[in-house]
Amino acid sequence: MALNIADLFEHAVDVAAEKPAVKVGDRVITYGELESESNKLAHFLADRGIGAGDHVGLYAKNSIEHVIALLAILKVRAVAINVNYRYVAGELDYIFDNADLKGLVHDRVYSDLVAEVAPKHDKLQTFVVLPDPIEPDNASDCSSYGGVLLADAIADQSDARDFGERSADDLHIIYTGGTTGYPKGVMWRHEDFWRVLGGGIDFVTGEPLEEYDQSKKATQESLVTFPLSPLMHGGAQASLLMHLFSGQLTILEPKFDPVRTWEIVDREQAQMMFMTGDAMARPLIEAYEAGDFSGQSLFAIASSAAIFSKAVKERWMARFPNAIFTDSIGSSETGFQGTGMQDASALSTDGPVVSIGPSTAIISDDGTVLDPVADVGKVGRTARAGNVPVGYYKDPEKSARTFLEIDGVRYSIPGDYARIEEGNRITLLGRGSNCVNTGGEKVYPEEVEMAIKGHPAVYDVLVVGLPDEKYGQTVAAVVQPREGQKVELDDLRSFLRTHLSGYKLPRVLTLVDEIPRNATGKAQYPRAKELALSAQQAGTAQTAINGANA
Repeated sequence: MALNIADLFEHAVDVAAEKPAVKVGDRVITYGELESESNKLAHFLADRGIGAGDHVGLYAKNSIEHVIALLAILKVRAVAINVNYRYVAGELDYIFDNADLKGLVHDRVYSDLVAEVAPKHDKLQTFVVLPDPIEPDNASDCSSYGGVLLADAIADQSDARDFGERSADDLHIIYTGGTTGYPKGVMWRHEDFWRVLGGGIDFVTGEPLEEYDQSKKATQESLVTFPLSPLMHGGAQASLLMHLFSGQLTILEPKFDPVRTWEIVDREQAQMMFMTGDAMARPLIEAYEAGDFSGQSLFAIASSAAIFSKAVKERWMARFPNAIFTDSIGSSETGFQGTGMQDASALSTDGPVVSIGPSTAIISDDGTVLDPVADVGKVGRTARAGNVPVGYYKDPEKSARTFLEIDGVRYSIPGDYARIEEGNRITLLGRGSNCVNTGGEKVYPEEVEMAIKGHPAVYDVLVVGLPDEKYGQTVAAVVQPREGQKVELDDLRSFLRTHLSGYKLPRVLTLVDEIPRNATGKAQYPRAKELALSAQQAGTAQTAINGANA
């Protein structure tokens, strides 16, 4: 038995070859066709000397070709490296080097950047060029670095499944940028990745699945699932794979467009939607309220990886009273850690409140594993035991700080803080590295952001800490107002006093046209801090009249 990602996909193919697997726009590909096309590309890669353990970058937007390429890489036991398609040359140079790429699969529209960066990397010799899903007529020159168009690469290749045995110990790497620092590659064994991100554990009971449990579901009627994030994001990739293992239909879009999203939901009768907090939820509900859509085919609406605020949730729940709403927490270093079904009558303003998932623990700053019953109210770092990553690729120091052994148990502890609640639940407070220490008090940005988003004139916000002579740091809010609205610091502080303790109130306010976030909606805190500091130095930031830290 090999609990390998490629094997798990092939099990679904064997029982559901005629079922639709992925749909993008008007184009749909069945499980059998997806198998055939990925086998052809896998043979091309093998002919180029790419095999077990070799790293192949995937530098592409959401498309059927992206899925074909991902599966092809996995089939030859190579390692797919997710590359952010918004990277500029310097960032591409970093990841090509750090990930030790031997091959690259990329959308044709990025040919000029690849031509600029690739020659610096001697290991990188194989290039497969995909038709761009947004600019299909793009004819950028890829010949200077030996790029081969996908159609040419697979033209004379066999579609046979003849790749030999694979291993549950094969590595699957997810590069995560998080909110700070350079991207780092999280190394998962295939079986561990499947267990915690691919549906290999029952998320409710914690019971492990057997190898063929998901493929048995492929013989049943398909669910129509719609993950909205780019596949370059680990969460979206995991969602796709989980649904491929069980024979579901996945709808993909190369670009997030709120109006088009609702058109697709109604046309395809999508049943499950996966999104990234307010960055997607807010424009989606505003488009829904302004348009003429039904959307009532949706019975499950899930958010993860970013704040889904109380104010925005309430608007969704009013429009979709029969849908199930869930907040899930986790990271590229832990996988799934917990989920919570949201009750419209008891929404939290602090952060996502979820039931603690299997093998999830809360670790105090002194390294003690907290008791979810006896330690209600205490704050610690979220952690996961059991199926956890091997470590960070080429970074033993970061690995040693994140993957720790406590009382003989190995934990992944990436740095997210949470508060233990009654009933085996936790409230996620945010990443400790972003915590603001003001006068000795700890302030978690996500908690303040959740409260600020309840203000009617605020569209989006990030909270950072700025240097302060008296308190060490002061709480600063970087706010994107709603169109045509004004936000004043004194008014905002008055609004927040019913939601937050005085020391958590922002004392500096910077207004911006757009909050810095990456393509998946994740907050870019370093950039937000730069904006706040620049505004403070230029004298354009608003500062609280009352100098007290209250």
